[in-house]
This record gives sequence, C-alpha cells and structure tokens, in this order.
Amino acid sequence: MNQLAALNRPDVERVVRDILAKKLNGATPAAAAPGAANPLVVNISARHCHLTTEHVQILFGKDDLTPQKDLYQDGYYAAEETVMVVGPRKRMIPNVRVLGPCRGDSQVELAFTDSISLGIDIPVRISGDVEGSAPCILVGPKGVVELKQGVIRAMRHVHMGPADLAHYGVQNGDKMHLRVESPGCTTVLEDMVVRAGEKIKLEVHLDTDEGNAIDLVNATRVELIQPAPCQCSH
Repeated sequence: MNQLAALNRPDVERVVRDILAKKLNGATPAAAAPGAANPLVVNISARHCHLTTEHVQILFGKDDLTPQKDLYQDGYYAAEETVMVVGPRKRMIPNVRVLGPCRGDSQVELAFTDSISLGIDIPVRISGDVEGSAPCILVGPKGVVELKQGVIRAMRHVHMGPADLAHYGVQNGDKMHLRVESPGCTTVLEDMVVRAGEKIKLEVHLDTDEGNAIDLVNATRVELIQPAPCQCSH
C-alpha cells in the first residue's frame, strides 16, 4: 500500500470530529459556568483547503462549491469537492477536502506530519495570513492551480463571540491555555489564539497531530484558562 495513501483518512477524521462534538458539547466546565454564552467545543480540524471562486472554476469547471455537510460554525460547510495537493518534490496528498464558502485567497491547511509527507516547510500561521507561506500545486478534475503561497499549519486557536470575550475577559488576538484531561494524558496547550467575531460559537480548533498527541478523542474534561500575568522581576 502506498504510504501516503495510508495517511489520507478524511472519512475517519470526520467521524472523530463528530464524536468529539457530541462527547464534549455541553459537558465542559465552560458549558456549566454561569454567564457563558456557548458551550466549549473542541474540534480537530483535519487537513483541508479554502478556494477562491476563480480557483473553483479552474479546478472543478463550475462557479461554486457543492455543500456536503454543515460545520459547527453557522454558514460554513464541508464541500463535496476535494483536491490533490502536490509538493515541489512531486509528493502528493489526494482527496483533501475543500471547505466553503469561497474566500478571497486560496489556502491549504495541513498538519506537521503532512508537511513531512509533502517534503515542504510549512509555517505556523493564523488562518488568512498566507504572505510568504509555502507553495504547492492543486489538482482538480477539470484543471490545475499553482499556488505561489498559501500552505500553512493553522495556529491552534479558539473562536469567540462577544459574550464569550466578556465572560473570559479577553480580546481578539489574546492567548489562552487549553487544559485537556484524558486517561493518563492530561495536557495543557499554551498559546491558544483568540479569534473574535460576531455570531460566532465558542469553539477550539486543533490540528490532527495535536488532537492525537493529547488523546483528545478520549478526553473527559476540557477547560479554557486565561494565563496569569507575568510576575517577572526586572
């Protein structure tokens, strides 16, 4: 079996995300805390890509994506369309899911192990910050797109609406900690970037590597923690 093909498990990762959402939604400390607008949901964000309308036309020969399944955030969805991501050494990852709706810049979000498979150096970035990031080639059923930049590893982050910002006492761009209790693997992930927006549900996004490392699928408790102010002496 091709080693790269064995790594490509979008259907398995989708099932894992569904299980996590059902298991953690409403059962976390944040969900029970008075005044919290939303339950805390922690989801694994498997490898995926975002496309411009122009690139959808080139890759699939049509003007828009076909929604397959709604994501946790309202208005966002996993599309039926997938692409092959090809690295500069002709290594490739097939069947990378496209997420909609279309964006102003095409972007591919991969995990660290994916970067090893492709043989490219992928920077850790906030989604949308693609300037100077890694290149790749996208192959669809109708055409090919060469991205000069746009391949990133998404920085771990938490989406928050206005009520969530007020509840936790944070602002857009702040960093928090995520404490995850799993059997024999309790872990605190630092540098969880706050991404604020209107009509946003409280949701943490980790990539596949991070989720596997902390045994997130078996987590029994998750908690967002605001870091204590530095007490360093000068």
